[in-house]
Amino acid sequence: MKSFLTIGLLILSNAFMTLAWYGHLKFKELGWFSKLGLFSIILISWGIALFEYCFQVPANRIGFKENGGPFSLVELKVIQEVITLVIFTLFTLVFFKTETFRWNHFVGFLFLVLAVYFIFRK
Repeated sequence: MKSFLTIGLLILSNAFMTLAWYGHLKFKELGWFSKLGLFSIILISWGIALFEYCFQVPANRIGFKENGGPFSLVELKVIQEVITLVIFTLFTLVFFKTETFRWNHFVGFLFLVLAVYFIFRK
């Protein structure tokens, strides 16, 4: 159960972080948002990122072996990185129609999946 809760919280966390880091690039198409200066955009991104921390910190605390969770620190980090790439890829394909993924991107993702395999190998 802690595995699924940890992974679910990491997914939510990464969704907010991706929105905070890259969402403003798309939000500029909104009339009111396009008039904001950089400092305002940073503050809005920080506000969104706050929710990322509200999910990330509990995910790590629940999932960490020394707190009774199922994952080592290295495993938590690798899970988080793979989730980040999946969320980022979905976000890019849905919101940024001008971006394309080429064969080398997929090969790179394949190597990341292999990294997960080797990290979790006992």
